[in-house]
Amino acid sequence: MSTIRRDRGHGRFPGPDFWPGVGESTVGTLSIVVPARDEASNLPTLIVQVVRAFRPLLDRPQGPHRLEAFEIIVVDDGSTDETRSVLRGLVELYPEVRPISLVKNVGQSSATIAGFRVARGNWVGMLDADLQNPPEDLARLWDQLPGFDAALGWRTTRQDNPSKRWISLVANRMRNLVLGQAIQDTGCSVRIFPREVALRLPTFDGVHRFFGPLLLREGCRVVQVPVGHRSRTSGKSHYHLGNRSIRVVGDLLGVLWLLRRPLRCQVDSSAYLPDQKAFMARNSSSWEVVR
Repeated sequence: MSTIRRDRGHGRFPGPDFWPGVGESTVGTLSIVVPARDEASNLPTLIVQVVRAFRPLLDRPQGPHRLEAFEIIVVDDGSTDETRSVLRGLVELYPEVRPISLVKNVGQSSATIAGFRVARGNWVGMLDADLQNPPEDLARLWDQLPGFDAALGWRTTRQDNPSKRWISLVANRMRNLVLGQAIQDTGCSVRIFPREVALRLPTFDGVHRFFGPLLLREGCRVVQVPVGHRSRTSGKSHYHLGNRSIRVVGDLLGVLWLLRRPLRCQVDSSAYLPDQKAFMARNSSSWEVVR
């Protein structure tokens, strides 16, 4: 496990009034976002594994970082198989499941952002629908969060074919070299970070490959946790050399530009009268208040 620090229950999911803001409560509420395109054969197994991994966390004794509720947002990214009907059946069996169906295929990045925007948790987690990411590893990331703002998975043993492993190795080294960072596995989808931060991140086609670097740009304290990786046993991959390498070069240059041009400001609350200070404190969730 490595760390990167910033530069300076069961049953129905609670309603909107339940959700505390990040930093306002030790209660953790988690929305697990799963983009899915033509993964009907994998979804039943995936949901069972996620439920088995996270329901026990709801029963643990109360503590400083407890899981109060979780939901599984499966974003049907314009699937042409039986994904929609499979999800309808899963909703009947598992109240944690919230399916979102997109009119047409828009890609993993857009589907993920759509999931963030409908999420009700104060934390968002991520998993792929292909069953290559063990859901129990996402639960382990949850336990690593205290003291950090984000937890990122790191696939130490890849079960993909040699060409995919080679592409991933080169891509990770190039990203770190260009961006001046030390993120072990930017392509790993096993992640947890605050929804508040997720909604602040820049959005573009391909952003799902750069969540780690962009979280560092936001000043997050990041912990990297080794996770498992399994061979795909059903369905087919939607990625190849063309959409995982050539296009990423342009995205990389764009992210480099974003990292070099962040907006930074501080609000000096000492400049206001007492009643104005109280107003600033209540309305400064995205600002750092100098006391």
